[in-house]
Amino acid sequence: MQFAGTLREARLLRRYKRFLADVALPNGDVVTVHCPNPGRMAGLDAPGSVVWLRPAGPGRKLPFTLELVEADGTLVGINTANPNEIAREAILAGAIPELAGYATWRREVAYAERSRVDLLLSDPVRGRCWVEIKNVHWRVGTVARFPDAVTARGTKHLKALADQRAVGDRAVMLYVVQRADCSVFGLAPDIDPTYARACHEAVAAGVELFCYACEVGHDGVRITHALPVELEV
Repeated sequence: MQFAGTLREARLLRRYKRFLADVALPNGDVVTVHCPNPGRMAGLDAPGSVVWLRPAGPGRKLPFTLELVEADGTLVGINTANPNEIAREAILAGAIPELAGYATWRREVAYAERSRVDLLLSDPVRGRCWVEIKNVHWRVGTVARFPDAVTARGTKHLKALADQRAVGDRAVMLYVVQRADCSVFGLAPDIDPTYARACHEAVAAGVELFCYACEVGHDGVRITHALPVELEV
């Protein structure tokens, strides 16, 4: 996934109200930017951090969107809206072998109660595969962990996937790690025990879990390699 436009460097001053951040541009101007991440952004919101901004399009209230944060010696993608496109491109390119070979794909297909799945893959022979995609950016040691905040919506998606598996369809939870410095994926039961429990129940019901890490650059983000999923790590 390529960024639209050239990113601009800034320094993070503060993040607040979930979707807002104040940053200082190299010329000293302080501007408020859109922070497209509702989570805690643990370890990624320290004042003084170098951040990278994407210029907003015409008609947008704020001039920039915060896309990347420099942390732990690497670039980290924090935009939770990006993994759907990152994953879609990787699937179509055959970079996620577990999801290759389907004839068609659709976005935002209604399923469950008042929910829309991120991707529905279909094939006359293989049938349907419902795919939910989650952004991961929190690292503890070398473990990519999810979630970094309580996510009732995430728990709902796990249960919806289990329901699709129960009627004979394939169901997949795909975690996209927008950083390249993790070696394994694990849950965060201390943050959200309900999600962790739902995840174990979903796996027992036949839901498949996959995790892929990304190469993050100033021009874009792309999936590069799989990470092992170890729920008890």
